[in-house]
Order: sequence, then structure tokens, then C-alpha cells
Amino acid sequence: MRDTRPARDAGAPHAADPPRPPRPAALPARQHLPVQTSGDPVLDVTVPVYNEERDLERCVRRLHEHLARTFPYGFRITVADNASTDATPAISRRLEREIPEVRAFRLEEKGRGRALRTVWSASDAPVLAYMDVDLSTDLNALLPLVAPLISGHSDLAIGSRLARSSRVVRGAKREFISRTYNLILRGSLAARFSDAQCGFKAIRRDVARRLLPMVEDTGWFFDTELLVLAERAGLRIHEVPVDWVDDPTSTVHLVSTAMDDLKGVWRVGRALAVGALPLDRLARPFGDDPRDRRLSGVPGGLARQLVGFCAVGALSTLFYLLLYSLARTATGPQLANAAALLVSAVANTAANRRLTFGVRGRDRAVRHQAQGLAVFAIGLALTSGSLAALDAAHAGAAHSTEVAVLVAANLAATLLRFLLFRAWVFPDRAAPAPERAPHDPDPKDDAR
Repeated sequence: MRDTRPARDAGAPHAADPPRPPRPAALPARQHLPVQTSGDPVLDVTVPVYNEERDLERCVRRLHEHLARTFPYGFRITVADNASTDATPAISRRLEREIPEVRAFRLEEKGRGRALRTVWSASDAPVLAYMDVDLSTDLNALLPLVAPLISGHSDLAIGSRLARSSRVVRGAKREFISRTYNLILRGSLAARFSDAQCGFKAIRRDVARRLLPMVEDTGWFFDTELLVLAERAGLRIHEVPVDWVDDPTSTVHLVSTAMDDLKGVWRVGRALAVGALPLDRLARPFGDDPRDRRLSGVPGGLARQLVGFCAVGALSTLFYLLLYSLARTATGPQLANAAALLVSAVANTAANRRLTFGVRGRDRAVRHQAQGLAVFAIGLALTSGSLAALDAAHAGAAHSTEVAVLVAANLAATLLRFLLFRAWVFPDRAAPAPERAPHDPDPKDDAR
């Protein structure tokens, strides 16, 4: 399918700038998955198990019966055995022989995250899901869970026990731990999804293949980390209210699991704070984002950039004057001017980078700020020189006079800053024309 998003305004390439490294190829826009007629599964449901000989067969047969009766596409159930030491492996293999849609997968190491990563990475189904073997979640929520992924509306989907319309039966202890954990995620990682640890989730395969290499955890924190990274990258997460009945015989150790999760929160939060995660690689690779389209009637090129630069410059000047007035009450005019100009220059460069010149992501951000500081030095020379000239001509001038002189100097510095930004810091680069798909007609053919 041809990429219909307009390319950025092209200008003459700047000879002094080295070529940018190639970006990862973007995936096609989200689209409805075609109905499979070859028998290949559209949905692969993974059931991670460890020593579940008592419940495994009953739960797998119940899940298979539900999917065969209600799911309109081909499906597969993958039993992911996490190094079980009881009869679980034998039961999995027998179910694989007896039910064509069941596959048994054996891992020699424990870890729910490890099992999901291994199975999902090897699966050929376009939609991947998982659920706990106890089937605590009402299976009627399965089709609403995966439908937005099949239609192309969303990238991930999660069941939520904390939604207002969910109906949940579980003890007060587990309810308290679950809500506390999600409050921690909201407060520390700014997570907006409501239920991180519900064992009922789904993801598109193309999304999983980009996210999985970035997820470090191999245990219970795996899906929380997956969700946090997906949300930070701007991917679309669909939530489904579920009915949930807790399994009183669950073997999950709550205290050790909670401690591991808190360690994971600390690790991911620190990585996000220092910018150690390359989330720009995931920014909008899975869909045609309307924010990437230019509005008709909006001037482009120099005129558009000038309008944006003036708007940012006006706000930056007000910000600068506020900072200068505050600093001037505690220090001299030269130091107050330098401090206010430095802070406002950093903010001005960041705003112009994103809003005026349309540069997204973190690529070359440090270089752009360094170049912006060089432009700041020129502005500092202009404004400081104007203050020095004012002091030489009229020592002890009033504060209002200082402000008026600085406004005039900043207007000159702003014009110079725009020219330097456009020609040096954010020069236009010729963008290659998007490739046409083989079935797309050549416009020249129509002219013939």
C-alpha cells in the first residue's frame, strides 16, 4: 500500500551537513486482517503453565470449545510449559495429539515472560494473546479483546479488572495489592492503563516483534514493562472490562512477586529518565497518524516556518522578560540577562525544533541544542552589548529603560536566530519520493 503522507518540504541539501543515518523501515498502516482461507490461524492464544497437571486438560478443552464455537477465524492454543516437574509436559503432548488446534511447547527455564517472549517470537499468527491457565477471566471477553487488533484499530489490548463495569470476585488482600500496584505505576511511570497484571492480554505480531527485543524482564513484570514501553511509544492500547473470579488455589507468591515488580518499576523508570530506551524507533511505525498530515490551506516552506518561529519567539520573549525581572531582583543586570537568556534559549530551541521545523524524535537533539547555544552566544553578545552601551551613555538608567533596550536587542537577535536556525541548525533536506507499490499506477501513464 502506498504511503500517502506528504513528504516534508524539500529544499536544497546543505553541503556541510553529513547524511543522516537511514531510519528503520516503517511498517504498513494498521489495516483489517484478511480472512484466512488457507487454514492458517489468525489468533494464537498462549497458556503459560508450571506444574498444572490438575487443571491443564480441563482448561485447555474448555478454551478450545469456546473458540471453536464463537471465534470466526482460525485459531491455535499454545501450551507453554515453564520447566514443569510433574505430569504437565505429558498432558500437553497428549492434548497436542488429540486436538489439531493445540500445540505443546516446552521450555527448560521458568518465567512467564520468558515463555511469552519465546512463543510469540516464533508464532506465525498475526494476533497473539495469552491467558492464565485457571481461566479466571470470563471467556466471553476474548473476542472483544482481539477484535480491535484484527480490525487494525489498536496495537495492544488488555483485560481490566479495575474498570467501573468489571465484575470481580477476589479477596480483599489481592484487591488491595492490585490497586496499590497500579497506583504506583501511575505515580512513578505515568502509566494510564488501568490494570497491568491481569492475565488476559493480546498484541499484534508486527508490534510484538518491535517491542519484545526492548523488554528485559522474563518473569511477572514482563507484561507491565511491555505496556509501559508501548504507551510511551504512542502505541494504541485497548482496554476491555472483564468479569474475574479469583482462583483460591493459585500458587503465585504475592510478596516475592510484588518485590520483583517494584524492582522492575525502578529499573524501567530509571531507563526512561536517562533516555536509555530508544523509543523513537517505535514512534508511529504502525499506523497513518493524522498528525503527520499537513492541513490544507496552511502556508508551507518559508512562510509557514516564519509564522511558527514568530509565535515561538513571542512566547520566548515573554518568558525571557519574566525570568530577567525575577533574576534582576537578586543580581545585577548582566548576570540576570545571561541566566534568563540561557534558560529561554534552551526552551526556544526545543520548541522551534518540534513546532517550527517539524523535527521529531531524539535524533540529533543534543547537536541541535549545542548549535542553539551557539546562536544563544550571538544573542547574548547583542543584548549584553546593548546593556553596556546603555550604561556608558546613561549610567543608572531606570529598569523600564533597560527592558526597552533589551526588547529592541532581542528583536534583532530573533531575526538573526531565525536565519541561523533555518540555514544551519535545521536546514531542509531533500526527501526521497515514496516508493510506489507494484499495483499502484504511475501518474504519467494517465497523462499518456
